[in-house]
This record gives sequence, structure tokens and C-alpha cells, in this order.
Amino acid sequence: MMNYRILGKTGFEVSEISLGTWQVGGKWGSKFDDTLADTIIREAIERGVNFIDTADVYSDGQSEKAVGRIVRETGGKVRIATKCGRQITPHVSKGYTPSVLRSYVEASLKRIGTECLDLIQLHCPPTEVYYRPEIFGEFDRLRQEGKIRNLGVSVEKVEEAVKAIEYDNVTTIQIIYNIFRQRPHERLFAMAKERNVGLIIRVPLASGLLSGKFGPDTRFAPGDHRFFNRNGMMFDRGETFAGVPYETGLRAVSRLKELFPVTVPLSQVALQWILLRDEVSCIIPGASSPEQVRTNIGACSLPGFTDEQVAGISRIYDEEIKPLVHHPW
Repeated sequence: MMNYRILGKTGFEVSEISLGTWQVGGKWGSKFDDTLADTIIREAIERGVNFIDTADVYSDGQSEKAVGRIVRETGGKVRIATKCGRQITPHVSKGYTPSVLRSYVEASLKRIGTECLDLIQLHCPPTEVYYRPEIFGEFDRLRQEGKIRNLGVSVEKVEEAVKAIEYDNVTTIQIIYNIFRQRPHERLFAMAKERNVGLIIRVPLASGLLSGKFGPDTRFAPGDHRFFNRNGMMFDRGETFAGVPYETGLRAVSRLKELFPVTVPLSQVALQWILLRDEVSCIIPGASSPEQVRTNIGACSLPGFTDEQVAGISRIYDEEIKPLVHHPW
């Protein structure tokens, strides 16, 4: 059964397990499949998901179109969040201008097929952008014009989130947080709660590492970021396996599995661990099949963790992962 939480000062009541659509039309590196995308999105909505996150760069806008199409067809009250800014090439601060961002918002409105975006998010902008009030001010004008309801920011680093929420019109922060990336609950969560900023958790399974289904012989397609971006060749390496070296991640996953019954999917454990934090508004795991949607939502029904399991997760993080990822992000 789905549970719902409030998304900060947006006031939206959103499903605690929602849907991210980076790879909704198939696996990373594969051609976008409209039929598969439609099936995944429908499955999510039918099972109580009412918040879907997309971006203008996901499959060159095909993800936005699919989300908009199915939300309209199902007629449900589903909130759509999208993102803008990653089209800027080279992706540097001076490329961010009010007029460019406005053009991206207007293009997303057309692709999604709506007159007003529920939530538009800056898509992991360069750090310098957070120190440019004119960028954030443009979204106030867009809101006054009825083109957006809320502004949020998707960030790479905790410090960027801390800076972003200084702007009163930033209503949400989207950030990487999982068993392998624990610093946000030390530095950010209490601050976000105090300011009533919604927390949207992305990369909750560390690009699939925390599904427990990968091994040393697992191979990824050349177009899959888990193949080409492990060292940050195309974008921040923290987006890939949450910045954890693959072999280290496998070793930590093996230890995590020892803490739980073999009948419980590790992906559900990883999602439920995030939901222990009441500051979290929702999680947006991706899915490349309807079965993955069902598995992800099943995390809502897991029984609580024992004290020994919670302590074991912390110990594995401290010993295996923390020295590698805690301070860079």
C-alpha cells in the first residue's frame, strides 16, 4: 500500500515511492521505446504513484512527451516535475541566462502538453550559478506569468543544496542519498526541514549497485553511463554508482546481504532505509520494466529494521564507503 508525504512548501501530497524517468523507455544506452515507457508509467500510476520526475534531456525530450501523454490519458492527479539547464553546451555558468532558461521552460510546456509546470528544477547547474540571484529571479517571473508553480534545484553536492535553499523561491531539493551516500542527513536534512523545503531523493539504488544483482562479470552497454562515466568522463562521477568504485561497491553489497533474509530484495531494503528519515518527501527510483516498478513500491510494505541491522548498515558505510565519497559530495 502506498504512503504519502508532503513535498515541502509546494504543499503537494506525493507518493513516498515515486518514479524517475531517466531510463523509462528502456535500459540506459538503448533506443527509446514508447510502448515500454507507456507501460511503466501506467503501472506506476495504477499502483499509487502520483509524482513523476523527468527532464528535457532524457532521451532528447521523449521522456517528457511520454510522461505528459500518459498523465493526460489516465486523468489522475499526478504531479509532473521536470528539469532544465543540461542542454547548455558547454555546461558552464555563463551559458545560464534568464532568456535561455525561459526558452527551455516553454519547450517543456509544449512537450508535456500543459500550460503550467508543477515543478521545474535547475538540472545540476555549475556551482557558480547558485551565486547568481538573477537566475533564480527569472523563475519568479515565470511563476507570476502562470508558466510554473514551483522552482526546485537538482544538486550534485550538499554545499550546493545549502546555498540553494537560501533563495525563498526554492521549494525542493533533489539530491543523491542512499546507503552509499549518507552525508546529506548530517549536513542538509535538518536545515531543509526548518525551511520547509521538500527533499526528493534520486539515485537511491546507486545506479543499481544496491539492487544486489550485479557481480564482477556484469557487463554494461557502451551507451550506458555505468560503462563510460565511472571516472566522470561525461558528467559528475557521483551520478554513476553514487561515486563508489564498482569493486568496492560489490564488496559492500555482499556484506549488506548478510544482514537481511535472502527472501528480501536488497533494493527494497535500500529504499526502506531512506524512508526511515521523515525529512524525506519522496524517492524517485527509475525503472526499465513494470516489474521493477512493483518491486520498488514493495519497499513500502517492508517491516521495520532491527537495531542490529541499522547499526550494521552504518558500520559497512563507515568501513567501506565513507572514506571515498563522504567529503567529495
